[in-house]
Amino acid sequence: MTAHPHRHDDHDHDHDHRDRGWVARLRHVLTPHSHDSAGRTDTALETSRVGIRALWISLAALGATALAQAAVVVWSGSVALLSDTAHNAADALTAVPLGIAFLLGRRAATRRYTYGYGRAEDLAGILIVVVIAASAGFAAWQAVDRLINPADVQALPAVAVAGLIGFAGNELVARYRISVGRRIGSAALVADGLHARTDGFTSLAVLASAGGVAIGWRWADPVVGLAIAAAILLVLRDAAREVYRRLMDAVDPDLVHAAEETLRGTPGVAEVGGVRLRWVGHQLRAECDIAVDPTLSLVRAHAIAVDAEHRLIHAIPRLTAATVHTDPHAPTPDGIDHHAGLANHR
Repeated sequence: MTAHPHRHDDHDHDHDHRDRGWVARLRHVLTPHSHDSAGRTDTALETSRVGIRALWISLAALGATALAQAAVVVWSGSVALLSDTAHNAADALTAVPLGIAFLLGRRAATRRYTYGYGRAEDLAGILIVVVIAASAGFAAWQAVDRLINPADVQALPAVAVAGLIGFAGNELVARYRISVGRRIGSAALVADGLHARTDGFTSLAVLASAGGVAIGWRWADPVVGLAIAAAILLVLRDAAREVYRRLMDAVDPDLVHAAEETLRGTPGVAEVGGVRLRWVGHQLRAECDIAVDPTLSLVRAHAIAVDAEHRLIHAIPRLTAATVHTDPHAPTPDGIDHHAGLANHR
């Protein structure tokens, strides 16, 4: 027996309080919006709105940071700052595939894509990893070229200030992206936030470059450029791991444990079988097996399954639907194996 999927679109289990004042007005301008007669917003739609807002704000902040640094690059000729600027620009542009993924995730499920389009975010995550790898390669190439062909760096104070601007811009964006990504369950947005965070610390390395050149070490600028490339590779490892886990349907084991404990605590559940969780975009879905008294009526067994699903939705953050399968608890009065017909298909 399988319980019908049960949805709670009418309320937010995270009890997320809405922004007020100018923040609310900014959200209204930056994100798509609609008004329905019931005044209720679908969870997937709301999380996509929040994600799109985060992307717009991140794009604006990192774009401004990269433009400010680019002006100093033209003036100074610093290859370390050039590497940092190119990476910041690439990081800003990753908002484009993520934005497309968030928009796709709002589309309704079809008979071909029966789970909807939430996994588009995972594809965007792959593209982000590729962009990070490309920026690391570009930074390394520029640094090696400068080592082979040395050149003077001008306007060292401006280079130092540009490094500080890069750090501030990236750290603000990182905090925002990671916070929003974790709140709405977006692994791609969290990976992008981690990327921005390390970018901030690599921007500080530009200060070391300026200091080294100031005391006569011409090689300091390209060496710092190489160090930035190495730091980007570390970000690449972390981001790739996050995206890989999502693609492989990995979840936090604590969530599985919480689901099992919730099922065990449901009245009428005699035993808990398999519990499977998977992310689809911003939302979790579950498939669970429970055993109940074999003498119960169909209606009563179904009621237990519905109660179990209802408890799961309240206990597991971001869980929007669960399929709960009920089995007769062994031994059954008739002594029959009710799964014998599936023995050769497992």
